[in-house]
Amino acid sequence: MKTTENRTKIIQKASWIALFGNTILATAKIIVGIISGSLSVLSDGLDSATDVLIATLTLFAAKISSKPGDPEHPYGHGRVETVSAALISLVIFFAGGQILMSALKSIFGGYTPTLSSAMALWVTLLSIVGKLFLAWSQFHFGKKSGSTMLIANAKNMRGDVVTSAAVLIGLGLTFLTDIPVLDKVFAALVSLWILKNAVDIFLEANTELMDGTKDRGPYKDLFAAITKIPGAGNPHRVRIRRIGSFYVVDLDIEVEPDMSVRRSHEIAVSVEKAIKSSLPDVYDVIVHVEPKGNVEEEKFGLTSGQTGELDKQK
Repeated sequence: MKTTENRTKIIQKASWIALFGNTILATAKIIVGIISGSLSVLSDGLDSATDVLIATLTLFAAKISSKPGDPEHPYGHGRVETVSAALISLVIFFAGGQILMSALKSIFGGYTPTLSSAMALWVTLLSIVGKLFLAWSQFHFGKKSGSTMLIANAKNMRGDVVTSAAVLIGLGLTFLTDIPVLDKVFAALVSLWILKNAVDIFLEANTELMDGTKDRGPYKDLFAAITKIPGAGNPHRVRIRRIGSFYVVDLDIEVEPDMSVRRSHEIAVSVEKAIKSSLPDVYDVIVHVEPKGNVEEEKFGLTSGQTGELDKQK
């Protein structure tokens, strides 16, 4: 199980890499975009500038998430990463909206556009190579640390690769056809891709903020682990939620009605150990013990038979 200290160092390392890399790319693309007169390159540069802001945000979030629990936050501060992922999506959406408005204004503004210079092509090629490395680094460190925030940023940068590739195609067509307005058209298309990425990241973060999950694996692993514990029957009302990179598990099990409290407790402890062995980075497991055949009105959580239904809904 990863320690909070090591995890924070991993996130901070990834954030510094993203901060320096995007600062270089944003500066280069904005300068070249202005000099060359390419709106698509300038828009791509502004998108990278938002990535600088995002990297700064992840640095602060990493520091906050490493703080231990307190009376106001008994579960710790790990959920700040999910909140940061949602904020990242809003920053990306705002940048995409600004680029789209600028592109549409340029297309329908009624003035004659000028042909971009060749340097716009070279800086876009540099951007593609740089973003490929940055996207890989964020995915690598995100999976290593289990950080939703870094994974969101990695998806953003993966989208930036597509964005820069679209800019490159637009510039190429502009030079081949000698139609400068194509640069503006591709800038608009780039902005639509940015907006899509922002919405996807927000929806994923929102699912986690509402204690939901699209990952069926942990539930299946949990039920498989419990079946190996003698005396632990009918696991139900199972709920798994994430706080940062950690899982919090709540569930009910049934035991024989005449079983002693001590023996029931021993089974519950065995269930807890089995879950912690089958799922990585479990923050806490809460096991409620009921007598076998107990019937109550239960509105929340899953039973073992419902994991298949989740796969059908996917």
